[in-house]
Amino acid sequence: YDQLVDLPAWAEQPVPMPFEDINGHLNVRHYLGIASEGLDESLVEVGIPQMWPLTHGHACFTAEHHVTYLNELRTGDTMSARVRLLGRSERAAHVLIYLLDETHRQVACVVEEIFLHIELEDRRTAPWPEEVAASLDARIAEHEALPFPAVTSGSLALR
Repeated sequence: YDQLVDLPAWAEQPVPMPFEDINGHLNVRHYLGIASEGLDESLVEVGIPQMWPLTHGHACFTAEHHVTYLNELRTGDTMSARVRLLGRSERAAHVLIYLLDETHRQVACVVEEIFLHIELEDRRTAPWPEEVAASLDARIAEHEALPFPAVTSGSLALR
């Protein structure tokens, strides 16, 4: 938690009561949604606006996820997403999204993801636009320089 808290906070919000399940904690289906929201917000900084599909005919589609649950999030706890870009290929990117429990100062969940650049005209993968590729590369280099390792599941990789 202490190393991740210095990364920008995205999708910062309290856990709302409707997101709670019968076990009294954040329902599993919402972790992925909150992580996705945080990733989407963070990608604006690398030239991928949330309206990209409508304004440019491009999109990011998820290819794979690996989710690790570490600690509960309960109604009223403040949560946030922290994003660490790990790498990219010509048409894909690899990322870790950490959901932090700001109330108890702990990592609640780690979502590892591979996402793809899609041209919506034919709905197929396509090379990243040059300016987006350059921005992704700069952010990846920035995240590679962080003073702690990026621990992955080992089950996802760029191809």
